[in-house]
Amino acid sequence: MRFRRILATAAVAAVTTPVALLSATPAFADTRPAAQEQLSKPGIAQLEKAAAEAQKAYDDAVLAEKEGKEDLEAALADTTPLAVAATAAVKAAKEAEAAKAAADKALADAEDKLDELPATATPEEKEAAEKAVTDAEAAAKAAAGAKTAADAEAETALDARDDARVAAVRQYELLKQAVKKALEDKTAADEALAEAREEEDEEGNEGEECVPEPDLTTVVTGLPSKVVAGDWVDFRLRLTNGTEKTMDEVYPYADVHATDKSGLEDIGDLLKLQWSSASSTTWKPVDDTSYIDPISPLEAGAHSDIKLRLKIDAKAPAGQGMAFASGDYSNDDESCGGTPDPATYEFEIAAGTPGKTPDATPAPSATPAPATTATPSATPAAVIPTPQGGVSHQPVSGSLANTGSSSAVPQIALVGGAAVLAGAGAMFVVRRRKAGSAA
Repeated sequence: MRFRRILATAAVAAVTTPVALLSATPAFADTRPAAQEQLSKPGIAQLEKAAAEAQKAYDDAVLAEKEGKEDLEAALADTTPLAVAATAAVKAAKEAEAAKAAADKALADAEDKLDELPATATPEEKEAAEKAVTDAEAAAKAAAGAKTAADAEAETALDARDDARVAAVRQYELLKQAVKKALEDKTAADEALAEAREEEDEEGNEGEECVPEPDLTTVVTGLPSKVVAGDWVDFRLRLTNGTEKTMDEVYPYADVHATDKSGLEDIGDLLKLQWSSASSTTWKPVDDTSYIDPISPLEAGAHSDIKLRLKIDAKAPAGQGMAFASGDYSNDDESCGGTPDPATYEFEIAAGTPGKTPDATPAPSATPAPATTATPSATPAAVIPTPQGGVSHQPVSGSLANTGSSSAVPQIALVGGAAVLAGAGAMFVVRRRKAGSAA
């Protein structure tokens, strides 16, 4: 059983939502429905239309490829006008070559007869032999010119035939590539439609929705408030099962995101996040799903620590970052759920080598909650976020209307999309999967 979160969508929104929309004004609260609509997935009808269009495009491409193959075969045949012309030109060139050879031989013979005239030859005989040589020379010259012209015509005709054949081959290759691309698009459209239908079916199955579990908490400790580009920083994610029941499998979730100081440029691809644990001491990359290998089981009242480390590429510009942490669980009895909102921690990205800096702090909440005393973490620089609703992590929530002046723009860009989704209770979306299915 696997879970799916839309935190990735929030991260995309964080860098794609226009700053004007996320400006710190009271009107921002009224823009949430529109923003949520922009982030919504295509509906079944849209996906069906896209799949039908992709199918038609594929069918058209296949038909065009079939016709193109016929055109290619015709272009390669010896019966095309260009091929016929080339054949005739080659034949004429060969005949001209034979005529030139005959003329050259006639000239040689005439010269031999002139040379062989005896001293007793009469003036008339000598004049006749000389005229034969002159006539043979003229004929040989004409035959040579005819051969040169015939050779040129043959070369031109052959080039025209071959160019047409090459063009036909290239056109057919383009048609084959078009079929390949159309098939890829059709496959993607079919898969998207099938997945949407599966999700719709799962959502329609009463009692199969996973539930938010505020007593499954996530806390990040040891993450500096300033991270130097080019250096590894180590920190820790603790998941605590605060319920009275054992969770058979718990899936830790960790992700990082960042922008430059303006908040307009996404530099998330310059961040590298890795994890390890007591059962898996080798550092492993946190993959695209942002899920870490499950903890199995996590008993009631127990916690489990995941070691994390973050490296920002040395070429990264100064900017603002945010770390997200949450957890999902599934049980053998097919019950499932997870933390309602991700814990979020802001940090600054610096280019230099700063002095000792405090740990990253949770993202602020629009509604301050009373502080509580938590058990100290084993990590000296532990961050104990302000609880909200009894949960020991600080979700992204509330309005951004009170974020202040334009200096808050980078933070707005980082959390804007997440806040929009969280405002609608959409940050946590998990569905029970049938046995053997995957998200």
